[in-house]
Amino acid sequence: MRRIISSLALVLFFAQSSFSADKVVKCEISSDNKTVYKGKCIFTPDEGGSFSLSNVKQQKPLFEEISVVSVYLVEKGVAEVRGLTTSGINSRWGEAKRSMKDKSCWEGSDFKVCAR
Repeated sequence: MRRIISSLALVLFFAQSSFSADKVVKCEISSDNKTVYKGKCIFTPDEGGSFSLSNVKQQKPLFEEISVVSVYLVEKGVAEVRGLTTSGINSRWGEAKRSMKDKSCWEGSDFKVCAR
């Protein structure tokens, strides 16, 4: 019986870790050509290439009042970017296109989001 429980625990551990795709990456977020955040963040992938970025210290905002930045792909090379504030307001930043110079970056009219 002990062997079965141990085996089941290992299977559950590996199954859970294979679904947990969050990882720590280097982020850089700019607004009006000024860097507002540069450092490590948690990259959470979503379906179809969409993703979100948050602080590695889970209870703290990523920068200023922004706790999560979300990049939702709406078509190939085009995304809708939003910032979730600490007050729970989901603010629309606007459309962004994948950078031709750096594929890890998405560029909007007055912002840039990079996750490497």
